[in-house]
Amino acid sequence: MTGLWDLTWTQVETYLRDDDRVVVPLGSTEQHAHLSLGTDAILCERGAVEAAAPEGVPVLPVLPFGLTPTFSAYPGTISLRMTTYLALLGDVLDSLYTQGFRRIVLLSGHGGNAPAQQFGQEWNAGRPDAEAMFHGWYTDPRIWSLATGLAEAGHASWVENFPASRVEGVETPAGSKPLVPPSALQGATPEQVKELLGDGSAGGAYQLDGGEADTVWNAAVTLLRERLTSGWHGR
Repeated sequence: MTGLWDLTWTQVETYLRDDDRVVVPLGSTEQHAHLSLGTDAILCERGAVEAAAPEGVPVLPVLPFGLTPTFSAYPGTISLRMTTYLALLGDVLDSLYTQGFRRIVLLSGHGGNAPAQQFGQEWNAGRPDAEAMFHGWYTDPRIWSLATGLAEAGHASWVENFPASRVEGVETPAGSKPLVPPSALQGATPEQVKELLGDGSAGGAYQLDGGEADTVWNAAVTLLRERLTSGWHGR
């Protein structure tokens, strides 16, 4: 099993006779300094497919837009209203539930999508036979602690720098940038955030050549696969 778009409806119908798991990647379209505006969406979907494939679990196409008002002064950033975002999630979950999916991973590749976790809990409360399980791709504390233990890392730093998130013809800067503490961004207007971050990076090395990014990636894939197999409540 692989991405949902690689299947026909009859193949999904057959799958649902024996399994009820599915992954819904939640991405974002926002500035990532010298990386693609689609970094969060690209990496989240790729990680989901890599983790889910050995388990035979289908992965929906990534939802490319999320909640990112902080970066809205950067051209190309698209931020949904909270009401729009939660309504969209509700429609997706309801569609999956109606078809027979009962174990649904809401895999967030963007920290701003955190409200999806509480929404999933509320959705679960009305459906005791189902579970929408929220999981942060890189924002899970175990993964982020691993990353920051290897090297300083901020938004759009080495930890998100992969061939898939780079833009052809754009050179990654050498060296690193001082970390901008998250507290400095709290309460700031989008224009103030742009002034604070400049090129968009929140600090750390732009790229590392010692395999640190691959180490974090592999740990994130492993953790997601573990949650797919044994992370369900009461199952």
